[in-house]
Amino acid sequence: MNRTNSNQPEGGWRAALYIVIFGTETRAGRAFDVALLWVILLSVLVVMLESVESIRNDYHRVLSVLEWGVTGVFTLEYVLRLICVRRPRSYATSFFGIIDLLAILPTYLSLVMLGTHYLMVVRILRLVRVFRVLKLLRFLKEGHVLVSALRASRHKITVFLAAVMTLVVIMGTLMYLIEGEASGFTSIPRGIYWAIVTLSTVGYGDIAPVTPLGQIIACLVMILGYGIIAVPTGIVSVELQQATAQAVRLPVSCSACGSYGHDQDARWCRLCGSRLEEPASPEI
Repeated sequence: MNRTNSNQPEGGWRAALYIVIFGTETRAGRAFDVALLWVILLSVLVVMLESVESIRNDYHRVLSVLEWGVTGVFTLEYVLRLICVRRPRSYATSFFGIIDLLAILPTYLSLVMLGTHYLMVVRILRLVRVFRVLKLLRFLKEGHVLVSALRASRHKITVFLAAVMTLVVIMGTLMYLIEGEASGFTSIPRGIYWAIVTLSTVGYGDIAPVTPLGQIIACLVMILGYGIIAVPTGIVSVELQQATAQAVRLPVSCSACGSYGHDQDARWCRLCGSRLEEPASPEI
């Protein structure tokens, strides 16, 4: 590895084990991660198959053996990760540490609480490691741009949602007064439910107005729904464009000559020709 990880032991068998479990630069480390991804996919498949009643009745024993076998593998892996890191508590409280723990808890909880083993589907979150295995961490900066755009537009989106909720309450109340219980609008909350379904252009059809005035209001709500859908899209699009432009303007420095002003996707210094270092990857 090019950079020494702050949580990596200095030497000995723990350091060697750390390189295999946490590293992807070596053949053994990459093989370990690829095998782990396959085990994760198998565990999620087992949970999904067990939810099918016919399969569960015919192959309950096989699925149970697979479930406990996968849980044993994940438990061993989690223990090894805690052993080989320099600060076990730091790893245990990290994002991946919590996900790894949640991947094994449901099976053990199922011994005392029925049905909790279905929570093992959370193991699919461990597939986030594919970014590290396939060297896709550089693309996470695009995710940061998207999060930045959503964060910048949160106030506008909040005001928009408040306006929409006010509108559906008014429309739902009107439909309750106009249509009444005979048309299925048995209460104001039921009318609000209809307004939300209609305004979002979903249209389940379980409740429908029958009076001419109610149908006119329904038409207005449906037409209004098309316009409302475009509002949050436009808000986020503007913020995303601004966040993207800001990310491109951020300076990238050269460690050799110290010059600034390189583009985010630049790989070589425009002054001295030295290779630019990629931003530090989050510790996993």
